[in-house]
Amino acid sequence: MGLFSNEPKSVRLDSQDADLKASRAPWSLWADNFGKLGIRSIQIIVVVTVVAAIIFAMQQLTLVTIPLMIALILACAFHPVMHAMRSRGVPSVLATIITMLTIVVLLGAVGWLIVWAVRDQWDELYSEAQDGFQALLAWAQDLPFDFVQPEQVDEWVASITDFITSAQFGSGALAGVGAVANFLTGLVLMITILFFFLKDGPQMWEFLLRPFRGRNYLRARRIGDKTVGVLGSYVRGTATVAAVDAIGILIGLLILQVPLAIPLAVLVFLLAFIPIVGATLAGILAALVALVANDWINALFVVGVVVLVNQLEGNFLQPVLMGRSVKLHAFVILVALTVGTVLGGIVGAVLAVPIAAAAWGVVQVWDGPDLPARWARPKRPVEA
Repeated sequence: MGLFSNEPKSVRLDSQDADLKASRAPWSLWADNFGKLGIRSIQIIVVVTVVAAIIFAMQQLTLVTIPLMIALILACAFHPVMHAMRSRGVPSVLATIITMLTIVVLLGAVGWLIVWAVRDQWDELYSEAQDGFQALLAWAQDLPFDFVQPEQVDEWVASITDFITSAQFGSGALAGVGAVANFLTGLVLMITILFFFLKDGPQMWEFLLRPFRGRNYLRARRIGDKTVGVLGSYVRGTATVAAVDAIGILIGLLILQVPLAIPLAVLVFLLAFIPIVGATLAGILAALVALVANDWINALFVVGVVVLVNQLEGNFLQPVLMGRSVKLHAFVILVALTVGTVLGGIVGAVLAVPIAAAAWGVVQVWDGPDLPARWARPKRPVEA
């Protein structure tokens, strides 16, 4: 339209508005609900891609990431000890040395107990558990319905035997030498990292907080304090619960005169660090030994002892020792265990639950000391 057009002004304005709307048409596709869904989907894809890349990098660097995580969790567990000694004027180096010696003594005592209890009785424990499994299969075959066919058992045994005698198993055994070397390297690295975490942990954290200002600084401070508290409470509580479980089941096995009571109690202590699944495995193993050594009534009593100890642990001991800060639903624990096992094997299964508990603790203090993130707050009922 020219400058001297004879068209009415209103017609020219309507035409200009139409041209403006047409120029904005491509962007209007993202303004409706479907467009917002597309934007959100792209954001989710980007986040998932970044998380997958981080997980892949961690899997490639397990020799560094696993010792780093273990050292961090142990440092959180002994943070109250370090804080108490620092507050009383003990130099950081001396406090670190005392704490490291304490850790070495505790882990050494546990390792010595494991070796002492299992070394001379492992073959007997393995034989008793194997005989118990065979007795269980024989009992299952007498049931009025088909449970496990003998041909299936023979096939399983043959498959295991073929694998053990195969070249693949031999190559795996040779690869075990490299695994031992990696373990020793990781152990030395973990001890070194733990020393610096205990000695210079507060200074390291303050350095990481330098980029934050104002509310973001306070939030980062809350996240750090909560993470240290949750991880420390989890490790201390789990170790105490594991010890109580092992002692309780040991007393029950001794009363029921089940052989190999001490090795079974040691296994209970170790498997207690894997929630839900560990207690189940320990109970099954103890019941199998009781089944072949005594009888099925004794095995049922062993199962009853394991169930009773686990109920006392879950309903009384854990809430007192760990508090609600590390309280996770059983479904979340199972999902975390599954993901951790797939990504990191046994070590991943052990580390998955404390990491999940720490993540939930961060959500609980995201907007304030006692104020969870907006999406995690409980909904208030709407008044009529």
